[in-house]
Amino acid sequence: MNGSSKGRAVRPGAALAVLAGAQFAVVLSTSIVNVALPAVRDGIGLSDAGMSWVVNAYGLAFGALLLPGGRAADLFGRPRVLLAGLTLFSAAALVAGLATAPWLLITARTLQGAGAAAVAPAALALVMQLHPPGPGRGRALGVWGAVSGAGGAAGVLLGGVLTESLGWPWVFHASAAGAALVLGGAVLLVPDAGAPAAGGRLDIGGTVTAALGLTALVHGFTAAGRSGWTSPMALGSFTAAAVLLACFLLRERRHPHPLLPARLFAAGPVAPANLVMALLGSVWVGLFFFLPLYQQQVLGAGPLVAGLSQLPLAAANMAGSALAPRLAARTGPAAALATGLLVLAGGLLWLSRISADGTFAADLLGPTLLAGLGLGIAFVQLTAAAVTGVPAADAGLAGGLVNTSRQLGGAIGLAVLGSLAASATARFAAHHPRPEALTEGYRTAFLASALVLAAATALTPYLARRTTAVADAALTGATGPATTPAGR
Repeated sequence: MNGSSKGRAVRPGAALAVLAGAQFAVVLSTSIVNVALPAVRDGIGLSDAGMSWVVNAYGLAFGALLLPGGRAADLFGRPRVLLAGLTLFSAAALVAGLATAPWLLITARTLQGAGAAAVAPAALALVMQLHPPGPGRGRALGVWGAVSGAGGAAGVLLGGVLTESLGWPWVFHASAAGAALVLGGAVLLVPDAGAPAAGGRLDIGGTVTAALGLTALVHGFTAAGRSGWTSPMALGSFTAAAVLLACFLLRERRHPHPLLPARLFAAGPVAPANLVMALLGSVWVGLFFFLPLYQQQVLGAGPLVAGLSQLPLAAANMAGSALAPRLAARTGPAAALATGLLVLAGGLLWLSRISADGTFAADLLGPTLLAGLGLGIAFVQLTAAAVTGVPAADAGLAGGLVNTSRQLGGAIGLAVLGSLAASATARFAAHHPRPEALTEGYRTAFLASALVLAAATALTPYLARRTTAVADAALTGATGPATTPAGR
């Protein structure tokens, strides 16, 4: 990492704890703000539109910059990029908590998202580098999946506790302190990875067009979910995204050092794994979005109770993540992935039967435990598949790509599911009380999510064939350096 980390024995377990902490901080900061938004609005004088940008600014910067963040980690050194990202992340979160004007808060959240876009792919690439293929990598990815799932639920809970006890600025101060703690651990415990893994240089033009194109695309889906698919804002954003991403693809075909090289998709399950991850991301974001709404708007729970209700889901997610490598070792990675997707689909199908006069114990506890278990299994297997067969020089980029797929899928899924829920609610509202109409919308969203996962499960045989081809080629020496799936 630096001079102080050279010459000391590598401790993969300690390094994994730090890297998992970095991932936890990134995921936590996505959800910790949600419960505090009304208090932030009143405390700093935000409009309703400005309130949504406290969340969107972070998400847009994070999603748009993951690819260049991953490529920068490969080119300039993963530990170096990790430290830089954590520094920016922590400093921006501190500024957000101290902000006294809306523009400063939103700017700080944008910079925090940019820091997260450097942290996430660099940390995942270092996990893969420190844990060679085999059971050890499977266990490491199980930890990675556990903290990723737990971060979302912990954010909702911690956001409620901090907002009610210390005030909304502490939502951001807690993120800053956590990232600073991880930064110190990274300096002390994450080993120097040596020379950067890749040659070449960062494609600045491709970085700019990709970032702007993805930003416009995510903004278009966000605007569509809020104002309708034919609103001028949504149509304008989609048009800009189409033009910018077309320019990016044309540039990539001609550039000697492309940001997203074709070799990344030449072998292995990288392409289908990212497609399935996008589908999983669409369901993942919708699950954590609609559950608190149902609890607060229909069942009448407060923010703190809604946050506490996420704990069984988080515990099940951690259990699924721990189970994933052992399940893959016994049944094979593709079968383990299909199992996780189907278990998650079963939980969502169960949630599609919630009632307007229900309770947490009767309507939510069982299906959320099932959904959390499946989510943990599926996420670990997809993360492993997304880096299978990837040359060591592109590990950071592969980590950025799989995170981009999850973010982009989440933005698209939330817009589509939100539109479906709103339409169902509007139909019911004319003849039923508001709680029943809202419940019908949430039931529709959960049912659609289950159908999406059924489609994702249908892709697992293709993913399995691509994974087997890489493993066979590696055994015969037909390919260069490649990784095999966890637990294989």
